[in-house]
Amino acid sequence: MESKTNIIKITIWSLVLNVFISILKFLLGIFGNSQAIVADAVHSFSDTSTDLVILLGVKYWTAPPDREHPFGHQKIESFITIIIGFILLAAAGSIGYHAIVTINEVHTHSIKAFAIIAPILSIIFKEFIFRKTYQIGVETNSSAVKANAWHHRSDALSSLPVLVAVTASIIHPSLLILDHIGAVIVAAFIAKLAFSIIFKNINELIDTGISDEEYSNISKIVSNIKYVKGFHKIRSRKLGSSIYLDMHLEVEGDLTVNKGHDISEAVKEAILSSNRKVIDVMVHLEPHE
Repeated sequence: MESKTNIIKITIWSLVLNVFISILKFLLGIFGNSQAIVADAVHSFSDTSTDLVILLGVKYWTAPPDREHPFGHQKIESFITIIIGFILLAAAGSIGYHAIVTINEVHTHSIKAFAIIAPILSIIFKEFIFRKTYQIGVETNSSAVKANAWHHRSDALSSLPVLVAVTASIIHPSLLILDHIGAVIVAAFIAKLAFSIIFKNINELIDTGISDEEYSNISKIVSNIKYVKGFHKIRSRKLGSSIYLDMHLEVEGDLTVNKGHDISEAVKEAILSSNRKVIDVMVHLEPHE
């Protein structure tokens, strides 16, 4: 419940700041005669969509297991994260396309010097939101929140070419081509991040298992438990940012049921305490040959 509260709290804060930054950039862009800043304001306002997606989705993926969903609802988080990935990809495509198709345009407008305040404040605020949101994402182990954090940073990065364009136009109008070049570079970065987020969470939706490193760590932990003679068939599945495990554990065949149960509980507790991503471990006892 505390994780859900923290996610909602940071998302509402980022939503409020997103709206404030968008309005500020729009006003400075209008009165500063900067089309780039106005476009950046619209882009920032579109970022509120990911905040809304988080606020709508968090109550569903944090819901406890029920009869229809005995393993819980965490896969909803992976689905939400994929949506954020596609929003990021759309933002990258929009920025890159606009930069390319307008590269030969003749810029005749004169940008006011005070307009430079807009991209500077945007970069500062969005980087601040990124750090706070990502921290909550790590603390709650939420892939959706971490993806939303990267969305905030992508907005800060998209403001960099705008800052360059405004500064360059104040120095000399011929330097405005730097705006287009910088925008294409930023768009490529955002697209790479978006594809990474999308494919990682698609793998989680299709029950891709844990990594070799995680498997090796779990194997070492189980091997060190007293009375464990062997183990095999370690199977895993991703439930959002969480992991569910089951395994076959080999013990001496003449142990009592109570002793076998104690050993399996020791294995379970050791795994759960070593990896906070693991939410449950199902142990099947077998006699050691």
